[in-house]
Amino acid sequence: MPKVHVFARDHINTDEIIPARHLTTDVESELAKYAMEDYDKDFVRRVEPGDIIVAGADFGCGSSREHAVWALRGAGVAAVIAPNFARIYYRNSINNGFLALECDGIVEAFQDGDPADLDLKGGTITNTRTGQQLTFVPVPQFALDVQKAGGWLEYMKANDQAALEAETLNAHSTQAGHGHPGQEEQHA
Repeated sequence: MPKVHVFARDHINTDEIIPARHLTTDVESELAKYAMEDYDKDFVRRVEPGDIIVAGADFGCGSSREHAVWALRGAGVAAVIAPNFARIYYRNSINNGFLALECDGIVEAFQDGDPADLDLKGGTITNTRTGQQLTFVPVPQFALDVQKAGGWLEYMKANDQAALEAETLNAHSTQAGHGHPGQEEQHA
C-alpha cells in the first residue's frame, strides 16, 4: 500500500521540488536523485514507487519547469495531493501524465508515513491508519486519458495514429467504391 509523504508548508516552489543546479538533464531517473532535496534531503531514500505526496496550498509555484514534474515521477511518486496548485505546475502535471489532485483538508488528515488508499474513480483518498476519508476534486476524464497514455505527447501520438488508421481505412473503402464504412451503397 502506498505511503504518504507530508510536506505541509504552503508555497513549495519548483526550485524546492528540483533545485535549479540539477537542471542539466531532462532524464527523469537522474532528476529523481535530487527530488525535494532542498526541502527534505532524505526524501529520495524513503520514497517508494506508488507513494503519494501530500502538500500545502499553491504547490509548484515559482518557475515554470516541467523538470519539477519529471523529478517526482522519476522518483516513483504516483500523485501529489494539495488544497490547490500553482496553475503552471497543474498544467505541466496534466501535460506529463502526472496526477495533481486538489483536496481541502488533506494536510491535516495525514501524518508522514501514513498508508493511503487512493480511489481515482470514486474520487477519494483514505488514511488507512485512521480510517479518515476525504473527497478530492474529480479528475476530468480527458486528464485521466492523458495520464493513462503517459502524457500529452503520448496521448496525441496514440490518437493521431488512430485517426490516421481510420482515415486510411476510409480512403481505401472509398477508392474501392464502397463509400464510407457503415453507409449503405446507393444504386441508381
